[in-house]
Amino acid sequence: MPKTFWLIGPLLLFAVPAFGEAPHPLPAPGDVYEIIRTRNSVQATSDDTSSGSSNDRDTIIERVVAVREDGLELEYDLPADPNGQGRRANWQLPARIFKPFHGPAKLLNAAELEARVDGWLKAGKMTRAACGHWIFTWNAFQIECDPSSAIGIIDGFDLGPGDLRAGILYQEKGALGPVPLKDPAGGAKAGNFVAEMEVDPDALRRARAESDVVVGEITGKAVRLDAALAARAREDISGTVTTTFKTDTAGRVQQKTIVSKIAIKDPSGKVQTETVTTVIARRKAARQQSQDLI
Repeated sequence: MPKTFWLIGPLLLFAVPAFGEAPHPLPAPGDVYEIIRTRNSVQATSDDTSSGSSNDRDTIIERVVAVREDGLELEYDLPADPNGQGRRANWQLPARIFKPFHGPAKLLNAAELEARVDGWLKAGKMTRAACGHWIFTWNAFQIECDPSSAIGIIDGFDLGPGDLRAGILYQEKGALGPVPLKDPAGGAKAGNFVAEMEVDPDALRRARAESDVVVGEITGKAVRLDAALAARAREDISGTVTTTFKTDTAGRVQQKTIVSKIAIKDPSGKVQTETVTTVIARRKAARQQSQDLI
């Protein structure tokens, strides 16, 4: 999966990966899960001169390779594709990851990915000189050549902490700060946990400025980041991001829903609004599917 950049909308808010105590019960080696992420975005302006919407759906397969005392060894790959289109476009997968109960995830097959990216570049008639640059096809994406970028792809499908409890601190990327999780179910074994946060205006301004730089690179009209930041500093930005976790009776997260609502007022007084709803759902897949990943 290449690193994509959405030209419409200020920012897609993903969770900051967090790992606490080991989830109970732990999965077993050989277990296979399908993780589906859908994203719906709706934009409008206060003067009714512009509006739009977009819908996207991505799926990744997670296989449990080993269960260790300090974490899980996992393999991530694309779903089976008879045409092989996804495989040819995504050199980062399959990726083998060690996800500890405490600390950041670690890539275990970096050497394999390093060799794979060279073939991917060659197939696209590109050299290493293209690495880091942005191009536009069906959308804008960055030519990524770093094996560690696989972790970023997988983080985009992360369902959050393994042990949810009311009161623990949680934060989305782009939010002002962590907030305590609320438990509307009042301690029920199955229910929802909710985190309600304010967005960080400075983070959104920087994201929009970086978008300006990317658009400039794609269109051939270079934009300096400092100039873009200065222009975006004149915008008045506000909004909220609400994350809801849905758990099963064992306390395992089955679904995470992130709803961000952003309002951006420019110096002329026009207001652009965007609501982005991202749903990440995880479900058990047939064990036979794991044979495609070995």
